Amino acid sequence: MGAISSAIPIDSDGRFSGYASLFNRRDAGGDVVMPGAFTQSLARRGKRIRLLFQHDPKEPVGTWETIGEDGHGLFVTGRLVPGVPRADALRRLIENGALDGLSIGFRTVRASRAGGLRKLWQIDLFEISIVTFPMLEDARIAPSGLSTGAAIAAATHTIRNR
Repeated sequence: MGAISSAIPIDSDGRFSGYASLFNRRDAGGDVVMPGAFTQSLARRGKRIRLLFQHDPKEPVGTWETIGEDGHGLFVTGRLVPGVPRADALRRLIENGALDGLSIGFRTVRASRAGGLRKLWQIDLFEISIVTFPMLEDARIAPSGLSTGAAIAAATHTIRNR
């Protein structure tokens, strides 16, 4: 009999975290987000970035508590709103490992093309979704043991750069 992992990706209050985007990584559409691409958008939009399901504007499911760039990518901590039927279902799916994808919804502000890739230097981020199939394979909700360390790193980075 194997040991049960204590690294559940979502807590009893519906909080979870992970990377919604990773820097210098090609996604399935050939986009590569560059470090610093979110800086201006985060400063301008702040708490107005929505937490959706499958990029559907009719499916808000929670709120983002922290969103910040670190050396690895765009780290997020969100909380699903209890009592919202879709959010309650998502919590159960995440808790049981059936769903863990994250994906960003944005408008390109500044990009360049090279070697079949589109490098995104500045983007206007307006939503981050929980998705079944993320365009960037490693944009995922993290097990709690991993996300705690990343949350501390992201918070430290944000505080230092104010």
